Amino acid sequence: MSGRVVVLGSLNVDLVTRVERHPSPGETVLGDGLEQLAGGKGANQAVAAAAAGASVAMVGCVGDDAGGAAYRHRLERLGIDVTGVRVCAGAPSGHAIVTVADGGENSIVVIPGANDLLDEREVAAVDALGPVDVLLVQLEVPRAVVCTAVRRAAGRGARVVLNTAPYAALPPDVVALADPVVANEHEMAALAEAGAEPRSLLVTFGANGASWDGVTAPAHPVAPGEVVDTTGAGDAFCGALAAALARGADRAEALDAALAAGAAAVRHPGAQRDPELT
Repeated sequence: MSGRVVVLGSLNVDLVTRVERHPSPGETVLGDGLEQLAGGKGANQAVAAAAAGASVAMVGCVGDDAGGAAYRHRLERLGIDVTGVRVCAGAPSGHAIVTVADGGENSIVVIPGANDLLDEREVAAVDALGPVDVLLVQLEVPRAVVCTAVRRAAGRGARVVLNTAPYAALPPDVVALADPVVANEHEMAALAEAGAEPRSLLVTFGANGASWDGVTAPAHPVAPGEVVDTTGAGDAFCGALAAALARGADRAEALDAALAAGAAAVRHPGAQRDPELT
């Protein structure tokens, strides 16, 4: 029996330009074009989970602006339940300024906006979760809300997938409840320095694959010429992983599905496939 994936996290309007190379401190470079795309780690992961075939609900906040309205409409068109996406009066939607250099590497500045307004109303959305469901969270929204949601979801028997990006220290009990904690190499080092002890740790190594509790799997190969934009690779990985776990896949199958999604994500611009906010 397949469960649902509930994603509690951020929704951002990404303003994206391409540069020949990223500027050094104090330097100005020229950007080529400006696109308004759908982003935010939470919504990116929700879209990836839906693309992988999961029944997905998004929980988060947008502003009462055109960007927020367009985002909710977009998610609905993709078959994602947006009942839990609250419109915050008087607040702007979250935004991110993204520069993508030749070769696909990106630099991102996030302006949280309405994402900082998640509270107990959003946490209440996890109360309907059960043992076959998956809660997927990241750290672009208030940590207190993430921690409460993780504890309540785990208390209802749901599986929690915790993506520690962008990295922030979390209480040991929250880290221990996740199965798995998903971290890149830098986040893994920060977890170790903080003395955190995940019961299940999945570390991603980009083009070098991933390791889940010491069992490694190679990345799906992508030729350098095929790399368009690395912005959404990690989020695609997490969303596909959660979708696979919700349908009952074992670790090997879920990890392979996640690696395939991450490889596919670098082949298209923006954090989501067909990411225009229309």
